[in-house]
Amino acid sequence: MTEYLCKTCGTQYPDQNPDPELPPSHCPICEDERQYVPETGQQWITSSELKAQHKIKRTEHGPGLYSFEIVPRAAIGQRAFFIQTPYGNILWDCLAILDQSTIDWIKNKGGLAAIAISHPHYYTAMGDWSDAFDQAEIYLHHDDAKWVQKWHPAVHHWTGNNIKLNTDITLIKCGGHFEGGTVLHWQQGKGFLFTGDIMQIVADRKYVSFMRSYPNYIPLPATKVKEIGNSVADYDFDTVHGAFAGRTISNNGKQAVERSVTRYINALQAS
Repeated sequence: MTEYLCKTCGTQYPDQNPDPELPPSHCPICEDERQYVPETGQQWITSSELKAQHKIKRTEHGPGLYSFEIVPRAAIGQRAFFIQTPYGNILWDCLAILDQSTIDWIKNKGGLAAIAISHPHYYTAMGDWSDAFDQAEIYLHHDDAKWVQKWHPAVHHWTGNNIKLNTDITLIKCGGHFEGGTVLHWQQGKGFLFTGDIMQIVADRKYVSFMRSYPNYIPLPATKVKEIGNSVADYDFDTVHGAFAGRTISNNGKQAVERSVTRYINALQAS
């Protein structure tokens, strides 16, 4: 069976047509107002074609922390993070391809205990990643369950406001960008927060921002932004890692989030 991915968002789809060589008819992820279908129309690419044209770049960010990116850039262009802990390794967010060299490298580091993903735009080829590591459990918030386009037995739709994956790793539901929008807190050193698109680190790397749709510039209401700020208020963190390469706040990350919430709400309320 040919496995197709949406070229715009990187979501992998199951065979949906009588002819397995035909791509799916449409991509609900891109048709939603938080994403977009390009002016040129819906386009598809197979997993094998994507792997032939791209590779995975690995970057070390410190002890036990690495990121993966697809190069040249493909789809949305996000990075995924590999977090080493004494209780098992975690993949945060996901990519549309997984190559053999990355599989070998991760296995040499002890494999994956779990995969956690911030929101549906980054579900991509999560099933392939799980299969490569003994069907590592995939943690997605239940509020976004309807956005899973390719069912996989390893998917665990967790509920509530937070869940601990191990002693050091906690997933926190923030909502906002998506109803089940999630961030990851790593209790290591002064603490790390991994935000995906739920809090987007801005160009000056001193603030974050919050949007319902980034490509379509749809803001969130002040009430939602306040909820996001409150959701992480009880966690200590110094470093904030965003979805894209270079978008990291290296110091005083908690204070940056707090002042960003205030700035955003003040901007909305200004007359």
